[in-house]
Amino acid sequence: MKRLFTILLAVAAEAAELRVGRAAVSITPPPGIPMAGYYSIRLAEGTHDDLYAKAIVLDVDGTRAALVACDVVALEEAQVTAARAAIEKLTGIRGENVIISATHSHTGPLLRRSFLAAVTGKPLEIANQYLAALPDRIAESVKLADADRRPSRAWAGTGREEALSFNRRFFLKDGSVKTNAGKMNPDIVKPAGPIDPDVAVVYFDTPDARPLATYVNFAMHLDTVGGRQFSADYAYTLARLLGKIKGPEMLTVFTIGAAGNINHIDVESRAPQKGHWEAERIGTILAGEVIKTYARLQPLPTASIGVSREIVKLDLPRVTPADVEKARTIVAQFGKPKAPGTLQQSEAFKVIDVANRAGRPMEGEVTVIALGAELAFVGLPGEIFTELGLSVKLGSPFRRTIVSELAGGWIGYVPNRRAYSEGGYEVVSARCAAGSGEAMAESAIRLLTSLRH
Repeated sequence: MKRLFTILLAVAAEAAELRVGRAAVSITPPPGIPMAGYYSIRLAEGTHDDLYAKAIVLDVDGTRAALVACDVVALEEAQVTAARAAIEKLTGIRGENVIISATHSHTGPLLRRSFLAAVTGKPLEIANQYLAALPDRIAESVKLADADRRPSRAWAGTGREEALSFNRRFFLKDGSVKTNAGKMNPDIVKPAGPIDPDVAVVYFDTPDARPLATYVNFAMHLDTVGGRQFSADYAYTLARLLGKIKGPEMLTVFTIGAAGNINHIDVESRAPQKGHWEAERIGTILAGEVIKTYARLQPLPTASIGVSREIVKLDLPRVTPADVEKARTIVAQFGKPKAPGTLQQSEAFKVIDVANRAGRPMEGEVTVIALGAELAFVGLPGEIFTELGLSVKLGSPFRRTIVSELAGGWIGYVPNRRAYSEGGYEVVSARCAAGSGEAMAESAIRLLTSLRH
């Protein structure tokens, strides 16, 4: 069962004017807040580079939409809902017309309430204060971008980078599938799935060619840094280098593609791949591909903005009372020195989350924003397997379709149907049942088709 929201189309004459605004607002927390990314509690000690909520507002003849990317590991639905309400109040832009996504940086603040239940004292106080203020900071980025609107041109191109990303699920010699099977593991047979090498680039400038913003999308986990300092990971280097090329007035907005099963680890190399130097290496290579793509950009006809959104009901995996009892014991140990391993903890938190829904299906928000008849942005919740993102691109009637995961909230990992029979970390921790990813992909294609005219 699905709830279909109203499709909003602004169809303008050929002379319709595109107006674009952009802005960035710091969302860097204070030191001492718990950091996200892993099944442990680590408190932030400082900042390597600031975290931002970055917004681009699009306007064609009064119909406005916004794209927002936040340098955090994930946003919960309540945070997105609050931010949208604030955006609507501040700007008049309808909340449904805003895709709010997380870049998935593993060196940002811990935002999940279920994890924060194990935090006490001053760190919890800092976290609660930060969580209370975050939706308004996100809304402020859209308010500033809306105020920045000016006549603009849009350009698009697609680069290709095949050396950075790897499918992190592997078939082993014993027939099993393992996530992050380890460097130089002799039992690895082959990757269990593909990558998506597309580097999507959308560039906005003024009619007299002054740079405004570059939107970049690439499907790969942002988990290259580690440590206890805040960082936007490789997206920081990407933005810094593109700013050197185009000038400091240009804003770079990065979103992560369907990368639930994609990371940067080359298992055929013995070289270590963790630290700021690794993030800089990746960001530099990615920036190079964007710079090459600048030379191949093509103008986008932008006579309309179309927005459509659908809430897809997703079945839950089966959990038993015995599963719940075991999970509560494991969850109670979260943050303690001898807590169980990542796989056990991820399954336990999943079981508790599923049990707390009391049979109510998960809700997957699918949002599409079309800019003209050639380009569409798709926002999907959770950590989406790359096979699903590729299927949306393949089924889209638009010439260019950009898929961003972790948009509109976090619903956990969303594997493709085949992966459920293979098992592995992502499947063990998935909060929605097999077929959920395909249902959202089909919804996205349906919405894309409805907007293509």
